[in-house]
Amino acid sequence: MPLDEVLEGFGEEQPTGSVPSALDDVLQGFEETQAADTETQPLDAALHSAGAWQLSGELDFSTAYNFAHQRPAPGQTDFRGLSRLRTGLDLELEGAITPGWRLHLEVGGEYDAVYRINGRDDYRAQLLDESESEVEVGEAYLQGSPAPAFDLKLGRQILVWGKSDNLRVTDLLNPLDLREPGIVDIEDLRLPVGMAKLDYFSGDWGFSLIALPEVRFSKLPPFGSDFYQGAAPAPPEQTPADGVEHMQYALAANGIFSGWDLAFYWADVYRDQGHLSANGGAPELRHSRITMAGSAANVALGNWLLKGELAYLSGLEFSGLPGLKRDRTDLLLGVEYTGFDDTTLSAERALRRLSGFNENLAAAGYAERQWQTAFRYQGEFLHARLKLTGVATLYGAALDEGGFVRLSGDYELAEAQILTIGVIFYDSGDVPPVFDIGDNDRVFAGYSYSF
Repeated sequence: MPLDEVLEGFGEEQPTGSVPSALDDVLQGFEETQAADTETQPLDAALHSAGAWQLSGELDFSTAYNFAHQRPAPGQTDFRGLSRLRTGLDLELEGAITPGWRLHLEVGGEYDAVYRINGRDDYRAQLLDESESEVEVGEAYLQGSPAPAFDLKLGRQILVWGKSDNLRVTDLLNPLDLREPGIVDIEDLRLPVGMAKLDYFSGDWGFSLIALPEVRFSKLPPFGSDFYQGAAPAPPEQTPADGVEHMQYALAANGIFSGWDLAFYWADVYRDQGHLSANGGAPELRHSRITMAGSAANVALGNWLLKGELAYLSGLEFSGLPGLKRDRTDLLLGVEYTGFDDTTLSAERALRRLSGFNENLAAAGYAERQWQTAFRYQGEFLHARLKLTGVATLYGAALDEGGFVRLSGDYELAEAQILTIGVIFYDSGDVPPVFDIGDNDRVFAGYSYSF
């Protein structure tokens, strides 16, 4: 199997066989589109007045138990049983520094004791380096209004594009943390990126001009993880340096009207998933520069919400095919129903089609068309103290090429205290991102306290 297939499935959705691929789409399922709609609204007046600084945060504990792994061969890591015992702390500081300007800063850290409990010598060094402990700056930005009808936001941010709740089509500005796929919603997976965003508001429309000096890609399962699909480490990754020389750019226009909304997007960015390329004879993982033009819309019809997204990406490069570039068209259609009390049902389907498909792409393991379908159920009970969620993401035109199903429940033990319990089942397919992941089924639990 090509190493690009080994890596595929842990970044933005792409054709079968490319590197790294759509496990971010496997995980795609869980974003809130309201974040995109708020881009068309000016800052709340309360944020424009100087006031006291506020420190808040969240302390959480989580664990997981793998129940589907078989006994490993001698010398291989045993992933049976306890696979996570993590403690995390996130702190958030926010306040107005002058009337009209506020500062927001998030810092988080976590430590996973499972490696010490199970024996650190049984795990590969790369897995320990990337998964045992971590401290990172999250969203950190300065925001304010330099002039009437204008907002300016400078720093690390998360910017959600598109209308889909389950699959990514136009939402490509923020990478994801894909090291442990599927267990949490995508809103908890997005990684902030340094950018400067200038918004202008006029009537029902909001317009955004965005520059991204920070180049950041998704965090993939490291070598030695039970989600890493390969027997050898990935080749070195070439990451463009931050700064003006490799600046990325984006534009957006969002309109909100009575019963419907519409958005247009354009981006000139580095592709999140990489492709293998020879560097003096040695393999190297590189990221091509691509452009994306897209649009997204919602239409509300009573208890029904119809949604659609369309994206045209150009400049895609492929592993093992130097000099070859192709375009791709992604189309998503979805529907959401809220006619039952305290219940939301949704279904979405995306088709990604490569242009200029030929026998060379087929021989390299790519597919001309790739289908992905997502179903979601969410219900609230006990006066909204209990939230049940079911999510299924499946590949293939006939839903038979692998995927995952997650069932979980969140219960409010007390104010600001949430207990989570769930189970996730993985179904292996013949190609990444679901190749050989079927034995990673696990139950998981967590407790969080917000303050």
